[in-house]
Amino acid sequence: MSATATSTATRTKWALDPAHSELVFKVKHLMISNVKGEFQKFNASIEAVGIDFSDARVHASMDATSIFTNDENRDKHLRSADFFDTERHPHLEFNGTGMQHVGGTDYRLTGDLTMKGVTKPVTLDVEFGGINTDPWGNEKAGFTLSGKINRKDWGLNWNAALETGGVLVSEEVRISAEVQFVKQ
Repeated sequence: MSATATSTATRTKWALDPAHSELVFKVKHLMISNVKGEFQKFNASIEAVGIDFSDARVHASMDATSIFTNDENRDKHLRSADFFDTERHPHLEFNGTGMQHVGGTDYRLTGDLTMKGVTKPVTLDVEFGGINTDPWGNEKAGFTLSGKINRKDWGLNWNAALETGGVLVSEEVRISAEVQFVKQ
């Protein structure tokens, strides 16, 4: 579809179904194993031409105060100025700049991630799970997202050196999401 046709075509809006969605991250701890965390509160939307997501407009907002790692002390530290500084920056924002179909059910989503007042480009791999209708007649679309970022690019610099060499927390953060959207 041409850019002109895409811009004038009717766009379908999809809203996040939070009961069937999750946004998690993993970070190496002690450089030997991963610690998992999640944002328990987040929202997202997609606007696309029909069910062709190759030109989708994607937006997501994460509530940084809802960070959960199954350890209250670690969660408090993550909300502090050492990491997310949730008093000054309570939300993370993602604004998609492009969604490219790369073959089969695979897409590449590019966008700008704003975290702790810093905006940087990111690229995420997306697998389109398909569309189905739930028992109540709602049309749903499912996606799996994955990617990596370097937390220091957004000013999340805190760390501690280990006596044996290395650091307590890796710079690389792996992001994954399982998200379901409801056609509006």
